[in-house]
Amino acid sequence: MSNAHRICLIFFLQPIALGAWLPHIPGVQVKLGLTNSELAIALVGAPIGTLLTLIVAGRLAHWVGARRITLIFYPVFLIAMLFPFLSATQWSLMVALACVGSSMSILELGLNVLADEYETGTGGKIMSKAHGFWSFGLLSGTLIGSAVAGFGLEPLLAGLSIAVVVQLVVLPSILRLQLHSVAETAAKPRGFRLPHPILLGVCVFTFGTTLVEGAIADWAAVFLRDTFAANPGLAGLGISVFSLCLASTRLMGDRLRQIAAPGHLGQGLAAIGLIGVGLIWLSSSVPMALLGLGVLGVGAALAFPLGVTAASAAPGTSAASNVAVLSFVALLGFLAGPLTIGAIADAFDMRVGLMVLAPMLGLSLLLAPFLTIAAKARKATGRVAEEQVKDPNFV
Repeated sequence: MSNAHRICLIFFLQPIALGAWLPHIPGVQVKLGLTNSELAIALVGAPIGTLLTLIVAGRLAHWVGARRITLIFYPVFLIAMLFPFLSATQWSLMVALACVGSSMSILELGLNVLADEYETGTGGKIMSKAHGFWSFGLLSGTLIGSAVAGFGLEPLLAGLSIAVVVQLVVLPSILRLQLHSVAETAAKPRGFRLPHPILLGVCVFTFGTTLVEGAIADWAAVFLRDTFAANPGLAGLGISVFSLCLASTRLMGDRLRQIAAPGHLGQGLAAIGLIGVGLIWLSSSVPMALLGLGVLGVGAALAFPLGVTAASAAPGTSAASNVAVLSFVALLGFLAGPLTIGAIADAFDMRVGLMVLAPMLGLSLLLAPFLTIAAKARKATGRVAEEQVKDPNFV
């Protein structure tokens, strides 16, 4: 198995446990007797844990290296994914999800830096494909979770089984990875610096569209249940359809990156996402709602892969630090999104709450050109380095 195959396998296996949890959110809401707003507060635990951890995650990845980060935090994350099933109150659920967000943020940073190291070291394109496999892993998890919920099986035992199997499969692949570590080549960080304007533009672009992924993960099943009285198994399919369309688009993403400028690609997909939001608003049945979720999945598919590549290329301390900043800013949407959607849903309904996604996609549409600007910045830096090698007196 090649390094590229190992990276895709590592990406695929990581979100299975997360996906298996998502269809159980409506059931946990009923079990704990939470309103949409109270559930939203509990769900905010994950982005809070993520944001607090990402403050130090970039430095940690720089010092330890992406491969070791992945090796250490894979089992930590899988164990943390069991905590939400043990929650007995709103606040214990919030703390459990904070543990999930904290461990997941470091692990996913390691995964993204691994993919960037591969692209930088080999010149090959893998970032979008790797995220496509991640999405198929999430889809696999949601299908498992939907089946567990539909048949009324014990979710904690299912989660424990997933954790054991995933860890046994992923460990050999991580150990056999052979990539040049950022920790060995990147310059030493020199304290806090404000992000470069190009990096900020990339981050805000990603913020707009990654909020969609978080919102659908948290609220799609609740939307189908509340709006169309869907049973737990059918409600869970909303996440699965979204994930399938998102994953399929990501598998084509590396080819699309070769034929279209990243900024144009980002704008086109954001426009498709807006069409998906319109279909959700107009939906009068479960099939039409599922169609809207699928179109929305296509529109949201490449924002984060494009953002990671652009952030790595943007001026900054190191690729790992830039990706950490990107993750921090993007995941602010996961903090604001659940609260905003939950509050609007309680005041009106979940359909109206999901319309928060429209202005967020509009923001991504406007800021997508920063992806192309970042790519040009990397090429310019490469030309300068090449000239310096040819002529030591080059200024």
